[in-house]
Amino acid sequence: MLFWGWQSGFMLAAVPMALILESPRWIEARWEFSNDDFWRIWTFCTILLLAATVFAFTANEGPANFHGFFSNPNLRTERNVGTTMARSVAAVIRWLPMTFFLFMTAQSFSAREGVPLETISFILQWRWKRARKQGKPLPQSRSVNISYPYLGLCLMAASAHSGEDNSFFWGLCLLLAWALWPHRSRNLAVWAAAVGVAITAGYYGQGGLSRLQRYLETINPQWFSGFTRQRFEGVETKTSLGQIGRLNLSPTIVIRLDAGTNRPPNLMREASYHNYKAETWSVGNLHEEFTTVLQGTNETSYILLPEKTNTLAVNIACYLPGGQGLLPLPAGSGRLDNMLVLSVERNSLGSVLAKGPGLAIFDAHYGPGPMLDSAPEKEDLVVREPRELAVLDQIAEELDAGDKSTEEKLRAVNRFFQSKFSYSLWQERDGASSKNETPLTRFLLRTHKGHCEFFATATTLLLRRLGVPTRYAVGYVVHEMSGKKYVVRQRDAHAWCLAWNEEKQLWQDFDTTPASATGESGDSVWQTISDAWSRLMFELAKVRWGQTNLRQYVLWALLPILALLLYQIMFRSGRKRRNRKAGLEVEMLWPGLDSEFYQLERKLVARGVPREAGEPLSAWLGRAAADPALAQFKGPLRELLALHYRYRFDPAGISGAERESLRREAKACLAGVSI
Repeated sequence: MLFWGWQSGFMLAAVPMALILESPRWIEARWEFSNDDFWRIWTFCTILLLAATVFAFTANEGPANFHGFFSNPNLRTERNVGTTMARSVAAVIRWLPMTFFLFMTAQSFSAREGVPLETISFILQWRWKRARKQGKPLPQSRSVNISYPYLGLCLMAASAHSGEDNSFFWGLCLLLAWALWPHRSRNLAVWAAAVGVAITAGYYGQGGLSRLQRYLETINPQWFSGFTRQRFEGVETKTSLGQIGRLNLSPTIVIRLDAGTNRPPNLMREASYHNYKAETWSVGNLHEEFTTVLQGTNETSYILLPEKTNTLAVNIACYLPGGQGLLPLPAGSGRLDNMLVLSVERNSLGSVLAKGPGLAIFDAHYGPGPMLDSAPEKEDLVVREPRELAVLDQIAEELDAGDKSTEEKLRAVNRFFQSKFSYSLWQERDGASSKNETPLTRFLLRTHKGHCEFFATATTLLLRRLGVPTRYAVGYVVHEMSGKKYVVRQRDAHAWCLAWNEEKQLWQDFDTTPASATGESGDSVWQTISDAWSRLMFELAKVRWGQTNLRQYVLWALLPILALLLYQIMFRSGRKRRNRKAGLEVEMLWPGLDSEFYQLERKLVARGVPREAGEPLSAWLGRAAADPALAQFKGPLRELLALHYRYRFDPAGISGAERESLRREAKACLAGVSI
């Protein structure tokens, strides 16, 4: 108790509470609490716990935070509710020893040295009620010592301290060593060594668990979201150009879309880049920094392009591994609604970064017109690799489109790739390769086959040599329906070119990858099972990351349960009083409380032999029987007391014949004792 007071800061309360609980060691007085007495005390402690919960909830701005959550559910208001609940729970836990102190004190000063189990067990209460209704014998009554549960309650309350030191650990070690001391080995050195090993293991074990927890918190929850592909970063993305063998693509669902009655966008872009070197696309230093996107009229709306007219909308669900990630958006996105995230940021190359929970579900409004991307810069016309520059110039000369319009250049480049190249996920080891070759030049001059990264990179650089500003874009192709909605899988990851339209002053998607790139479906029974599992994980992720109203409904569902509990606490005693008036009190009493010995006790007290507080019945009866007028009843009274004790406290009870004998002998004594 003192340890709890030290850790929780309630030492002024802990000292008198500890003295009261230890006082039965020296105070011999005991009270015979009935079942009703224990039930009333338990009810009082329950009401006290409820009052403490309400007080902690209101003291931590619970009503205001919950009102904000229900009126405007979003990540920020949900976080405020979480903070309120955490602080309230911590406060209630710290107060538990005080809340149930009266119940523990009742046991300490009770003659039973325990509390009736049915007082705190709803199952036993139900069994007793059923037995009474069916007219069957009541189940055997049992008492339970709550000292150890109360000890655990104190230790748990002490653990809820706000200190950042190791005082709780070392204090707990001292308490455990104190408790184990009476059971120590004869070899004190062995016992001390064993305790020391346990304490050392506990100390380093808790440190290891803390470090493991911090480590796990840094790992992206891919096992939960089913999102195993490494997401494109906003700074750079390394292509698979030059990789030998087959490019493995997974059927794992990574994005879910709902376009309503409209056709969804064909391409969902995550990022774009304009610097290419050593099979890696990146952005310039000036574009690495993301700037915060301003919110709209509410906390869940983000304006990407002010005054942009958005004619279409699509609902997008995607994962944010590690609490942040680039959003896959259709071209021309101007506003994001229902975004339950902490913040949204963007850079000048059209990438939008969201920070928040591990799952984001939002509405993207888009349409033709202005885009997030900045105007062309000199980097959008640069080809840095000399070996690739020579090959690109050779192909540009063959196309003979240098003096033509941008549209004609695009058509010429598209015809070039569609007529001479094919799509393939397999790259063979080529013994004819030379040091002067790069994966891109080998694709352009000899193999003429590759995946989307080959086509997007080659197209982007070739158009630059034709004088068209271009950028390399990455994202997804949307083509697979699932019911009335669409799903995007990891294998739908795609790369393409962004070409600058001088006339319209905007970037337009230009994709030269053959249409066969989306032809591999890989449907199978296993994929059906995998999709069902992915759907289940998605629904669980919605609950986990607060992207559903389920938790709100759960909170509302708790209200009638709490109301029912309060009704039972407040009106149960009223029902008991009504039952007592109806003559049903005997059925609800603890077995033995209807013993006729109590009538005899009251009559003896009326003769002038009062029973002292805490005085055992045997000692009191000895004093009462010392009266010469009661000499003839001395033997019968002792036998009657023994029978009464068995009827009152023996779990096995007494037989029917013994019960009748108790009633008969008590009436005989009552008739012979005169006041």
